[in-house]
Amino acid sequence: MDLWALSDLSVPWSLHVVATLRVAQHMAAGRNAIEDLASACGADAGALARLLRQLISKGVFEEPEPGRFVLNEAARGLLDEGLRMGLDLDGFGGRMARAWTSLLPAVRTGRAAYAEVHGRGFWEDLDAHPGIAAEFDELMGPGHGPQDPRVLIAEADWDRVRTVVDVGGGTGTLLAAVLRAHPGVSGTLVDLPRTVARSAPVFEAAGVSDRASTVGQSFFDPLPAGADVYLLKSVLADWPDAEARRILRRCAEAARPKGRVVILNGVGPGDREAPDLLMLVLVGGKGRTLAGFRQLAAEAGLEVRAAAPVAGRFLVECAVLP
Repeated sequence: MDLWALSDLSVPWSLHVVATLRVAQHMAAGRNAIEDLASACGADAGALARLLRQLISKGVFEEPEPGRFVLNEAARGLLDEGLRMGLDLDGFGGRMARAWTSLLPAVRTGRAAYAEVHGRGFWEDLDAHPGIAAEFDELMGPGHGPQDPRVLIAEADWDRVRTVVDVGGGTGTLLAAVLRAHPGVSGTLVDLPRTVARSAPVFEAAGVSDRASTVGQSFFDPLPAGADVYLLKSVLADWPDAEARRILRRCAEAARPKGRVVILNGVGPGDREAPDLLMLVLVGGKGRTLAGFRQLAAEAGLEVRAAAPVAGRFLVECAVLP
């Protein structure tokens, strides 16, 4: 195994830079000569050519003749705006990339080290930069994996569901999919005020605005009570055990006596936790094994009743303990 090759940072940083400069978009618009391309990108022609040749050596872009650069199949992936945004050094992608430089203190302490680089914790940093927060919300929406409405173990279970609360549901992409698939269900989206404020177009596009409501608050505060199902999608892995337990406890309190809590993502079926180094660096969070989650859920007043893969994800369904 070539450890020098594995430790080479030139390729990931080069991809971040071409995404930030929108090189693929300019090429797609017909700017292929290096001077034209550099002018469109606002870059030095010689330096940009060196950057592109580094990526060409790794199979990204092509140079069919000297000084003329074109897209290939790999480079066309950069035309996807979600991917490009995730790499953009001028936006949220840049803050994520630079956060990796705090991996050493994170491993030494076992705690998030994002503030070592950016001066604030991850969530506080989003609050301080509304534009970055908006990009984060967008990346966690439609581009963050398929939004599959099959969020209960058995489709037949939907016959007894009338109300759903999506806890930490971002701009409502998943909740909109659920409501669209189940016309007899109404739902409430719970997330921070700045996030739920961007949900109206999502619900309107899905045609479910009349059955969707929003509550702008922290999920560490008491949740809307009495719903049949409380969804937690891609939430728990963002938090250490103490905070994850508090979130689950809020769900249990609101779901009493007969509601259910459904977790999508963040719990795995194996006997080893996923590495999730990015979660460690950013927020001190982690993925959990099903066995570990059972204990955490019990401490929060919940009992795991079912667990199964659904649409490429691992889903866990909990009931409230008596």
